Amino acid sequence: MQFEFSLKEKEVLKKNYEEALRDPQFVRLVKHLGLTDEEAMKKTTKILDTLEELKNCKSCRGLFACKNAYAGHVSTLEKTEEGIYGTYVPCKYKKQEWKLKALKECEEDDLTKARMKDIDVKDKKRVEVIKWLDGFYESFDFSKNMKGLYLHGSFGSGKTFLVSALFNELKEKKNVSTEIIYFPEILRELKGDWELYESRMKRYQSIDILCIDDIGAEKVSEWSRDEVLGTILQTRMNHNLTTFFTSNLTLEELEKHFTLTDKSDERIKARRIMERIKQLTIDMELISENRRS
Repeated sequence: MQFEFSLKEKEVLKKNYEEALRDPQFVRLVKHLGLTDEEAMKKTTKILDTLEELKNCKSCRGLFACKNAYAGHVSTLEKTEEGIYGTYVPCKYKKQEWKLKALKECEEDDLTKARMKDIDVKDKKRVEVIKWLDGFYESFDFSKNMKGLYLHGSFGSGKTFLVSALFNELKEKKNVSTEIIYFPEILRELKGDWELYESRMKRYQSIDILCIDDIGAEKVSEWSRDEVLGTILQTRMNHNLTTFFTSNLTLEELEKHFTLTDKSDERIKARRIMERIKQLTIDMELISENRRS
């Protein structure tokens, strides 16, 4: 269906087009798209929108700072035999997000299927940790006050996989309720949906064995440290519930991470969190090859 412009509208279009032609970038884009003057005149506003979004992309620092109308995408025009159409193309940050999401889904699938028989025992650097996990599994008893593990070490060394293998065995063969929570993501979810807060917190405070994964990777605030983490740990400690942690940070580094300022009360609050972690766990290090690579 052809849309006809009135004489007045054509005059406005022509004026806008002539003004836009003063911009060299506008001229280059029109030439790149292979548009005639008439075609470009009808799409002047859309072309200018595209140029503005391309400009936004040049100075963009990530999806969180996207200024475009459709987050993570840039407006563009496409000329076909049927006509000229506006479309949106994903930016590099959006493509990276999709790639990471796909990778995460694969990793989550691997973690769900992980079993202790699948653990690679050839790496001597992992032997001590594997022996501890095996001993924990063999001696686990609901009636015992069993300490969990603070497993820290190099990025991609398999910390989460090892804990997942143990948890899956306990769930399948000893009917233990277990859960691994990726701490940075949990904080984002709790902050984004307050209706989840109470039910999630109750679960994390009461489940048989909990692993707080990648602690130290989150952005610290008084709320995340004292209201969320502190509350979970204090309740689990009071009820003698086993708690695990994985981290890229040592205990000393984690304490610095939790200290928001140099004020004495901040140091005390950070130390209070660390004392709870130390009460709940055995500290072990895992330095190994990056298995994600």
